[in-house]
Amino acid sequence: MDTQLHNDFSVQVVTPPVINQWPVLLSRLDPIDLADMDAVALLNRTDTKYVLTARQLYQALATLSAHYWVLDVDGVRLNHYRTLYFDTADFNLYMRHHAGGRNRYKVRSREYVDTSLSFLEVKHKVDERTIKNRLQTPAFVTRFTPKTSHFVSAYTPLDPRRLEPKLINGFSRITLVSKYHKERLTLDLNLHFFNDTNHVVLPDIAIAEVKQEGINRHSDFVKAMRQMHIRPTGFSKYCIGVLMLYPHIKHNNFKPKLRLINKLMVGLSF
Repeated sequence: MDTQLHNDFSVQVVTPPVINQWPVLLSRLDPIDLADMDAVALLNRTDTKYVLTARQLYQALATLSAHYWVLDVDGVRLNHYRTLYFDTADFNLYMRHHAGGRNRYKVRSREYVDTSLSFLEVKHKVDERTIKNRLQTPAFVTRFTPKTSHFVSAYTPLDPRRLEPKLINGFSRITLVSKYHKERLTLDLNLHFFNDTNHVVLPDIAIAEVKQEGINRHSDFVKAMRQMHIRPTGFSKYCIGVLMLYPHIKHNNFKPKLRLINKLMVGLSF
């Protein structure tokens, strides 16, 4: 992947109308800062994901403003992220996920655009738990240095020399912290996927992820999803990006995810 592309991507942000409504809603939530949020970092956790429309998510959150704090960074509550995913030439990490492997890895570089902070991250999925390790980097990582290679080798069985950039994913994120449970909630909007040749935008799709020490069905957000008849579903932004940008790659097991996205985008869920 051309490293110049990540610079070009940073200005290709489409803001759908629904996102313009979020600041008013988010202003109703009490704020939490990064320092206080460290208490719920949850780097070893369970994840429960939901795929829904941005409008459905807005409707759900409108009923939950008293139950959550919202991350506020210098007055910004809707933060912008950019992520570059690495994989082998033959997409080994993607294929392990596609095959349903219960012991799998993701290696990614992430930039918090609003604060210009960057990290190299390793996510290790073991059965139903996610373990995340990360290394702060001076800039958005597009190729490995001795230090970043050592980090990857320390937390994965992978050879960093075999990893190459595959795609960039951009999104806008709201981060919430429960006032009553040890729980963090991330709400991702305005999803973009980008490689050398293609750019796919899913502005009307939202990904909600409930992060907990252990699965707690008393979560206020989980209860709201249940009341709206929205079921949890596995969803990997990297895997969805691969099958949209590299359609020749095997993706039979992810076809239900594509059907769900298509259904939501044409409004059949209402």
